[in-house]
Amino acid sequence: MSNLLPIRTYGDPILREPSRPVDAITPEINELIDDMFATMKASQGCGLAAQQIGRTEAVCVIDIPESHDLEEEKDEAPRLNPDVPLRLVLINPRIIEASSNTWGLEEGCLSFPDITGSVERAWSIVVEHLGLDGQPTTTKLQGFFARAAQHEMDHLAGTLFVDRFSYVKKLAVRNKLKHLQEDTRANLPARQLG
Repeated sequence: MSNLLPIRTYGDPILREPSRPVDAITPEINELIDDMFATMKASQGCGLAAQQIGRTEAVCVIDIPESHDLEEEKDEAPRLNPDVPLRLVLINPRIIEASSNTWGLEEGCLSFPDITGSVERAWSIVVEHLGLDGQPTTTKLQGFFARAAQHEMDHLAGTLFVDRFSYVKKLAVRNKLKHLQEDTRANLPARQLG
């Protein structure tokens, strides 16, 4: 049975903590992955990194609708990533190749309710990571799937999507970020504020 976990919001110091590598795929790691998928789905997200639920393991999960992985916006269009399951777990992920071809798209984040902004990312990437069997593997991703993976891998490095906003966009959301940070910090236990 999966647990739904509270999602940490901007202002929580753990969102800036770099992740630590996973040494082995243990029952605890599998439970963490199940909890992350359940939490992400309940929050209507398409990606979640361990920091967003207060953990620091190098784990992120992605589950995108098939409609976000089509070559064209038509019902019968082929998938961009036909060899990749739409529900993907990345453990100890590392980008080993990224296309010079980039594209901007409006992104949101479960840790930033009601804040969105355009972020420029590589169109395709190759990710080296552990599979659920603990074996190293590589996965090539394109389009929205690659974007989701880059967003979640940024979380694992302590980088937030607002860090990638243009200067003008950062100014535009400055007050919203300040209020979110104040609300988050007001609700954190004193021991977490460091």
